[in-house]
Amino acid sequence: MTEVLRRGRASLALSFFAQGVAFALLVTRIPAIQDRYGVSDALLPVFLAAVPILAGVGSVATERLVKRIPPSRLLRWSQPVVLLALLGVGAGDGLAVLGFALALFGLAAGALDASMNMLGVSLQRAYGRSIMLSFHAVYSLGGILGASLAWAGAHWHLALWVSYLPVVLVLLPVVLVGSRWYVDGKGDEAEAEGGAEGGAVSETGAVGRGQGVVFKALLPLCLVMTFAYIGDSTVSNWSAKYLQDVLGSSEQLATVPYNVYMVTTLIGRALGDLGVRRFGAVAVVRLGALVAAAGFAVVAVAPGAWAGMGGFTLVGLGLCVLVPQTFAAAGRLFPGASDAAVARLNVFNYVGFLVGSPLVGALGDAWSYRGAMAVPMVLVLVTFVYARSFAPQPDRYGGGHERPRTADVGRGSNGV
Repeated sequence: MTEVLRRGRASLALSFFAQGVAFALLVTRIPAIQDRYGVSDALLPVFLAAVPILAGVGSVATERLVKRIPPSRLLRWSQPVVLLALLGVGAGDGLAVLGFALALFGLAAGALDASMNMLGVSLQRAYGRSIMLSFHAVYSLGGILGASLAWAGAHWHLALWVSYLPVVLVLLPVVLVGSRWYVDGKGDEAEAEGGAEGGAVSETGAVGRGQGVVFKALLPLCLVMTFAYIGDSTVSNWSAKYLQDVLGSSEQLATVPYNVYMVTTLIGRALGDLGVRRFGAVAVVRLGALVAAAGFAVVAVAPGAWAGMGGFTLVGLGLCVLVPQTFAAAGRLFPGASDAAVARLNVFNYVGFLVGSPLVGALGDAWSYRGAMAVPMVLVLVTFVYARSFAPQPDRYGGGHERPRTADVGRGSNGV
């Protein structure tokens, strides 16, 4: 294991951490943002939906851009934009400013998420073992810090910009310096040269870019990603409001569920790579789906705020393994086009947010927020059906195994 890869892993982990902080500061202060700008309950889902829509646009653009620009360069410049957009959300003075800041946040976050996971998949391939969950564990750690800072801001009744400015001033220079050590995946040229410095070459010699992605083969993973993020967006966008409006908690206590959720995702992801190595990705994904569904069931019937937080704790423990393993599975399925596969898969991250947040809000207004919690519960259970898609792929270029049809169709194509 080269020092270049170790530094690349550390610098990428720092980016995941910074994004976890930024996202948590945004979503856990939604009630405060709503009050600051006078956003009505009817208009709030529109603002919440705009962010994932534009993030999906950013992810699609990233798939195109990485054909000419290394993912590391996109990550290097998209992360500062996310941080500055967060500050804009806290410092604005009208709905137009809020809309512009959220739009900028969404576009940059789409490019950021896609490029971060591209680099994570290529690094995991270079390491030759499961490390993807560790990156998302660091994201959870950042989320814990961000949610804790949000709680402090609510406790001391700080203006949003006062809560956001110190974070941006600290993280912005740190991520810019850390970006010097990002490691991009290399293709056949790097392998032919024995692995150029910073290269992340597949053990099978697959090309990082150029092989097409067959959408039919990727579809099960896209569905799992969508269902996982419907669940995640329910916690991110509605846990604070659910505790405050349905379970009668204070504003301060309403910031706690997301923090608890992130703590459990941190624990689950920190141990998840060991679980994958010991029991396999299929078993880990199935267990995660069952635990997350049980958590939503507890939230739906919770008699009070503390029981509700217990349910969100279970949700975090279950959902935490699904998304990192989905990205890793896409990289295994298309080792010659992992960047394109990750970018397309990442779009369904935002599809989940786009569907989940307005759906829960609409059902909550028309029926009840307790009943709305049954929707992510059922969808997460459906993940159990697609768990086989997470099984390791056979050796595509050696070892006497027959090459899977998806690899044959994808190689040399422009994708479907």
